[in-house]
Amino acid sequence: MPLPLLNDQNLPYPDTIHPIIVHFVIAMVFFSYFCDVTGYLSRNHRMFEVSWWNLVVASIAVFAAVILGEFEAGLAQPYSVVQPVLNWHTVNGWSIAVILVVITAWRGIIRVRDPLKVPVVYLGTATFLMCLVCLQVYLGSLVVWVYGLHTVPVVEATRQGLLK
Repeated sequence: MPLPLLNDQNLPYPDTIHPIIVHFVIAMVFFSYFCDVTGYLSRNHRMFEVSWWNLVVASIAVFAAVILGEFEAGLAQPYSVVQPVLNWHTVNGWSIAVILVVITAWRGIIRVRDPLKVPVVYLGTATFLMCLVCLQVYLGSLVVWVYGLHTVPVVEATRQGLLK
């Protein structure tokens, strides 16, 4: 079966899908963290429920984001200068996916044991996750806005052999 033709962004479909799903996951993780901190400070246990469901959905969606990111990175034909940043972005993305699932499982256990409280240790760990997510946003921004992967000028330059 022949592979579909790639467009001017080196993709078999109209535009990148990875950033759409990633931004959804980022928003859900940030909002979950916000709800946990707000619930902890205000003692409003309903915020913990909102946080929990955001984590569950983010834990599922993060794997779609990572897998599509792997696929689109492979199609990007990254040149040598961008490769180290893309490698860190990949490693950090898989790390976030695993840590997010572990934190979600931990949050689920906390929820079952006492749905009205969140321990400070959990909030500290969630803060670490937020730092990793911020680093990932930075690395992803470099890949797109500095190195231009999947942008028309960079794809054309790569196809012409100008970038290696």
